[in-house]
Amino acid sequence: MSRARGRAAAWAELLRVSALATVPGDALAGAAAAGLRPNRSTLLAIGSSLCLYEAGMALNDWADREEDAVDRPHRPVPSGRVTPRAALAASAALTAAGLTLAARAGRPTLATATALAATVWSYDLRLKHTPAAPATMATARALNLLLGTIATTTGCPAARRGDRPPLAAALPSAALLGAHIYAVTSVSRHEAQGGSTRTPLLALATTTALAAVASRPRAPAGSAPAGRGAAAPAGRGAAAPAGRGAAAPARRGAAAIAPLVTAALAAAYARTPAVPLLHAALNPSPPLTQRSVGAGIRALIPLQAALASRAGAPGTALLVLGLAPLARALARKVSPT
Repeated sequence: MSRARGRAAAWAELLRVSALATVPGDALAGAAAAGLRPNRSTLLAIGSSLCLYEAGMALNDWADREEDAVDRPHRPVPSGRVTPRAALAASAALTAAGLTLAARAGRPTLATATALAATVWSYDLRLKHTPAAPATMATARALNLLLGTIATTTGCPAARRGDRPPLAAALPSAALLGAHIYAVTSVSRHEAQGGSTRTPLLALATTTALAAVASRPRAPAGSAPAGRGAAAPAGRGAAAPAGRGAAAPARRGAAAIAPLVTAALAAAYARTPAVPLLHAALNPSPPLTQRSVGAGIRALIPLQAALASRAGAPGTALLVLGLAPLARALARKVSPT
């Protein structure tokens, strides 16, 4: 391996690039939860999320360099393949890039991204080895979904006219995503030494419960009840029968299939980490615990897709699910943990 390729491999390992495919789905699910289609501001939110996620990865290894020298000496920083100074500088630069992209999507998006960055830095520098660690990580991931909601709403001012504020509509999805990350983070606290049977079992129970909730579709945000607003009279008169005859069967068919799609995505989410978590509970060794954490990270994609589908956005759900093969391919080359 050439020096350049070796350096690139070290940085890919430091930044855990195999987990990057799990990031865009947060913003896309956030847009769907608000009843909106992704727009330019959503793309800016995704770019911001990717930068802040990678900033957290680099800062994590910088902060854990002494601990990793004992427990994981093969990591890029303790092995000398990446210097601590370079890791810290990369984290600062990526944070600045993430905030810059968020600022281009508007002040509300920048404020949310700033809160997200503060949560990430607080976790890595102060809270990672405290009882608050799982809740902090859950908060960060929930903020990441809300970042997509706020950015998309800012890019679509008309969305604010709905009966239900988009941010309020997105909070249940953010809570479900945060609960999953809470469970995964709880397991990850044992990945270096292993030794916990109870935590993987609790994570498995949490995943099952979240899948049951995510499998139940809900009405998209911002959809006004029939007969209200300016759209109600438009359905009357000479044009109404023609529109109904052509479109009503298609709408009924889509409405009948949507719950099945949502249920299938929720089942895929539950299935992804189930066996690795069970193995980690039966044999809580570091390798099996790490494998269960990796499966929990990959499970984010079908969960994000299920959240988009239950919000009435099947196209967004399919777009998110399309990231799963990329995540699997990258995981074969670089560990996500």
